[in-house]
Order: sequence, then structure tokens, then C-alpha cells
Amino acid sequence: MGTLQQAQTEALLSLLNLNNPLEQSASPPNLTVTKSVATTTSKFSTSTAPLVWKVLVLDQQTKDVFATVLRVQDLRDVGVTLHVQLHSTRPPLRDVPAVYFVSPTLANIRRIAEDLEKCLYESFHLNFVEPLPRALLEELAASAASAGTGELVEQVIDQYLSFIAPSPSLFSLLSPLPAQPLGSSQPKQQIEDEVERIANGLFSAVVTAGHVPIIRAPKGNAAEMVAKKLEQKIRDALLTSSRTHGATTLFSQDSSGLSSLQRPLLLILDRNVDLVPMISHGWTYQALVSDCLDMKLNRVVVTQPQKRAYDLDSKDFFWARNAANPFPQVAEEIDSELNKYKQDAAEITRSTGVSDVNDISQLDLTSNAAHLKTAVTQLPELTARKATLDTHMNLATTLLEQIKKRGLDELFSIEEAINKQTVASILETLRAPRPDGVFTPEDKLRLVLVFYLSSPNNAVSKDDIAELEKELKSVGVDVAAFEYVRRMRDISRMTVSAVVGGTSTPVLGSGQGELFRGFTALGNRLTDRLKEGGLENLISGVKNFLPANKLLPVTRLTEALMDPSAASNQSLTETDDYVFLDPRGHRHAQVTGRAKRMAFAEGMVFIVGGASYVEQGKRLTYGGTEIVDPEGFVSILGTLGKTST
Repeated sequence: MGTLQQAQTEALLSLLNLNNPLEQSASPPNLTVTKSVATTTSKFSTSTAPLVWKVLVLDQQTKDVFATVLRVQDLRDVGVTLHVQLHSTRPPLRDVPAVYFVSPTLANIRRIAEDLEKCLYESFHLNFVEPLPRALLEELAASAASAGTGELVEQVIDQYLSFIAPSPSLFSLLSPLPAQPLGSSQPKQQIEDEVERIANGLFSAVVTAGHVPIIRAPKGNAAEMVAKKLEQKIRDALLTSSRTHGATTLFSQDSSGLSSLQRPLLLILDRNVDLVPMISHGWTYQALVSDCLDMKLNRVVVTQPQKRAYDLDSKDFFWARNAANPFPQVAEEIDSELNKYKQDAAEITRSTGVSDVNDISQLDLTSNAAHLKTAVTQLPELTARKATLDTHMNLATTLLEQIKKRGLDELFSIEEAINKQTVASILETLRAPRPDGVFTPEDKLRLVLVFYLSSPNNAVSKDDIAELEKELKSVGVDVAAFEYVRRMRDISRMTVSAVVGGTSTPVLGSGQGELFRGFTALGNRLTDRLKEGGLENLISGVKNFLPANKLLPVTRLTEALMDPSAASNQSLTETDDYVFLDPRGHRHAQVTGRAKRMAFAEGMVFIVGGASYVEQGKRLTYGGTEIVDPEGFVSILGTLGKTST
């Protein structure tokens, strides 16, 4: 079973190929023709059609979908010569077909109607990121008919691609988090609209994955509302498919007889089940990049020593392999890859007589053909590999400086053993002098929030809270986020982020362990970039450890549902009460108690209210309404604290 990111990429490439499957590629599962305004056939109806040069028209939302998984060169490879914004001023190109990929909004439909009226392009292939409502389809048809341009429209297609997949097993919806959480004082219609938006985005992800899941969700919160809305959408799609005898089936991967044995789990949870991963200090490569640097849609911006932007995506071999690994391990991998690169470069220079692998002009054209072939085939790959490694060297250098400056290794170490901390020890940490300066006010607030949320109910007294608040205020922290979390916990008694199984003590190194060698090796490679003596100062004192073997609440609940036979009684008691929705089953079928317990080989976890790199596992597809960095989430909590008082 391929990844969600792979499935989305295939669907986008098929879309760019005028909705013909690419050669040597299965037809993606998420295409259904709603209706063609003018004609029911396409001029390019086979996958063996020659490459057609075309214009791609996007809006801001769909631009983000493309930017996450495809580069400009990928667009060129499938014949896109120009990509433009829908609402920009565009010159007519009347001998070129246009592929539109936009959101189904009234403003977009009216702009498309204007383009048709002006006959901007040779033909129009209209693709919508979510289903186009019938009223808007009729408005488009009426506009095309009145202008007499209906024959220009080749296709009108619902694509079900309204999500962003920044890595193979991670996704988020297109729109940002709402200003207020579901269930607060929002008007009823606003809540219903938000549930509809989330269900639409999640439906796109499920359709793209290609299998009808079994849906589970806790009762009585936003997750249950989304789960029921999503189940209805899947039921409606299956009903439509049965009425058309499978002509427009969205779940083509379920058409085999084995589908019932392969059905995945979809667990929908409310963010309140555990706030800790959203604000804690991570230790994996991607968690540190998200926390320390400006990262959006896989583009990372580094401001020091000079502003530079780097793209980290699935085509980056190093990021694909190491994003989820602990940072010291990543440092060692950089060293290993650089050694391998040097060996390969030395071999090429030896066999071809080139003194510098970056300068192909040095090739001796009188040398034998075998050496020339080696150079021509291997030099571009080596150059690209070196560029990738340079990117990660620069990122690792910046992260090391941030770790040292902010004491992120110390904060992570404390948070890993948070259930062994006391109010006194937290206060001591907040007040203690550090050789590189004090912790930032924001990091202090995050540490206090993690401590409070990880403590048993009523374990932190009002006097203790007052003392913690006083300490935070003394360094200029706005404590609105702390106040909001306390109120939320008082109301809902949200699940304590307790450690279940494993050890909560970080595995500290002695300074000579395997992982510390990673820092040393990385440092050796950085010597030519740092001032004399600066390197040792940079990495000395950076603690070295692997994250403790502990289960976050979301992981624990997911594993209890995926493999009930290995779950604890506490987890089973909790998850047995979750709603059980089977879109293929009888609408009013009641599944109770132990009958809900099933084993699953594949699964997807979706968090209503935001996802975090700290919480993302390696095995399952994981997503949320938005991927939020810790600083952003604390800011949201602060805003909520001020607006809900």
C-alpha cells in the first residue's frame, strides 16, 4: 500500500496530463467526473497521447497543494510551460490548452466565466480541489452558454485533493485553524460550517488513500461530530457508485475481493486529548526544524548568517531518511554521507582525470569512452548529492547554535522526565543561571505548561500556581495561555499526559557514546565554517540522549484500537466507549463493547485542532486540521485565554 503523499502526487500528475493516467502508472483513485458543461469526451483520451504543452491556472489554496509535492521541473516534465494565479492579469494564449485547478468558490467560477468569455485559451480543463456545488456548476454552464463558449470546456472534474501532504505519512487540511475551538461560544452555524470543512478535507484524504475505513472517535466532542459527518459522505459516495454500477467509484482500491480484509482504521481525536506534544520541546530533526526555524510547506528559511531558503521534501534523500530521527543521530548520518560522497568523488576524479568534480569542463575529451560515460552519468548525481548535504550541514549548524543558545537539550531532558519533577525543581530550573544566558520567556512558559498538564489532577496547588505565574510574569511572559489551559482542565478534566509503559528517564550519554560521536563528527566537518575555537564551544555541553521509550496518549489509544490483544485494560476500557462507524455496514447497526475490538494492519490518525511533529509516528498516516509549531500553538492558547475571559 503506497503512502498518502504518493497517491496525491500521482493524482496531481494525472490531472496535469489532462486527467489521463501517466504511462507505467495506475490510474489514481480519486477522479470522478461531475459533468462536462459542453461535451462528454476529451480530445486526449488515451494514456499514450503525445505530451501536450499547457498552462496551469491555480488559486492560493491549490498553489499550496502543488508546492508541497511538486517542483517547477516536475511541472515542465508533464508539459506545463507556465503556471499563473487565477485572479492575476493574464495575456491570452489562444493556441494553448489550460488546466485549471482551483477551489469551488463563487469568485473563482465568475473569473473562469470571464476567461471563457474572452476565449483566453484553446481549451479549458476545469479541476476543482473539492466537489463543485450544483448551483455553481449551473452558474458556470449558464455563463458559458450565454457567451457561446461552451465548446471550449473539455472537462469539469472533482479532484478530492483538498489537503497538504508535506511528508509521506503526514497531512493537514488547507484552511488554517479557527480563531476559536469547536464547542466554545461560537454560533451554531459557525460550528456546523467548521465541521463540514474538516469533514470535506478528511474525505479528500480518505478518497485519495483509496480504502473505506472503519471510523472510531471518542464521544461527546468535535471529533464525534466530524466522524459522523465523514461517515455520511462516504455512505453517499458508495451509494452513488452502486447506482451508477461503479462507473464513478471513488474507492477503486476496494474493488478487489480482498478489500474487506485490508480495511484501515481511521481514528479521529480531539486535540484536548493531549496538549503536551503541541508545546513540548522535541528532539527529532523535523521537530527541531519546526521549532527553531521558519518552516512552511516544506520550505525552511534560515536568517543567519544570511537569509537563505531550503526545500525539504520527499525528493531530498537525506530528509526522507532522517526527518523523524533524533538529532544527534542525524549529525552522525551527515558525517557518514559526507565520507561516502568524498570516496565517490575521489573515484571519479581518479578515473577521469578531473581535479574537481564540480568542473566538468576539465574532462579530457581524448580519454576513452568508458571514462567519459562514467563522468557524464555520475557527475550530475554527485553534484546534486553534494548540494543536498550542504543544505543539511547549514541546517544542522543553525540548529546546534539554537540548541546551545536556548538550552533545548536541557529542556527536552527535563520534559522527558517530567513526572519526576516538582514545583520546586521547575522553579529552580526557571531561576537558575546558565552559561549561555537564561531560557527564553517563551521556553519557560512551555516548560510550565508541560509540567502542569503532566501533573495529576489537583496535584499543583493554587499557591504553587501563583508562584509559577509570578515567576513567569517576572520575565515578561503573558500568562493568558496558562490561564486558559487551567480553565479548560477545570472544565473538562482533560486526559493527563501520563507515561504508560517504558521509562521516563532519558538515556544520557557519557560524552563518549555512539551518539555523541555524531556531534563530534559533525563538528569536524564544520571547522572550515566556524572561527577558530568556536566549534568546541558550540557543541560542548550539548546533552546527548535518545528519547525515552514512552507512549504519548494518542499513540497509546491508537495502538489499543489497532491491536486490542496487546493493549492494557485501561486503554481498552477507554476505547471500547468510542463510537464505531462502518460506512459499508447497515446504517443503524449497533456494535457494542468487545464486538468493536478488531485488529488493523493499516491506520490513519486525525486530530481536530492541530497536529505536531513531536506526536507523529513512523508507521501510520497522521494528520490534523493544521500542522502547528509550538510557538504558534502557545500563541493560539494565549489568544483563546484573552477572548474567553
